Amino acid sequence: MEKSLREQITEISEALRRKGYRLTPQREAVIKILLENPNQHLAAEDIYAMVRKTHPEIGMATVYRTLDLLSKEKIINQLSFEEGHCRYEMESQAHHHHLVCLKCGKITEFNIQLLKKMEEALAAEHEFQIVGYLLKFYGYCAQCTPAEE
Repeated sequence: MEKSLREQITEISEALRRKGYRLTPQREAVIKILLENPNQHLAAEDIYAMVRKTHPEIGMATVYRTLDLLSKEKIINQLSFEEGHCRYEMESQAHHHHLVCLKCGKITEFNIQLLKKMEEALAAEHEFQIVGYLLKFYGYCAQCTPAEE
């Protein structure tokens, strides 16, 4: 059974509290936006615009500080897709990868078991403990692929 939004926020609040942080209303608002948009990879500016609808007093600097803290504490993932631009998603137990459209910027997640087998083979062959990896494929989505003539 999937956890409710409130249960997820409570878990995150407890994780922050154990590390000595409080779940401020601003932090909760940022977390809520990320939880409510699980299939999107939101930029800080997107999160800021969404949070301002319910917290008009919040500043961009607060959003950046919150994202930095949540990323540092492994509650969210900070993903770099374009030069100098980061996007954010909730930390996930399910390992996944990304297809990135070079024209429209659409990001599609995928998971393929072949990569898990490759990871295990590489670790065994090189006596190496792999703790994580990032795989991104760049190209064009169906809407942006030039039509062949």
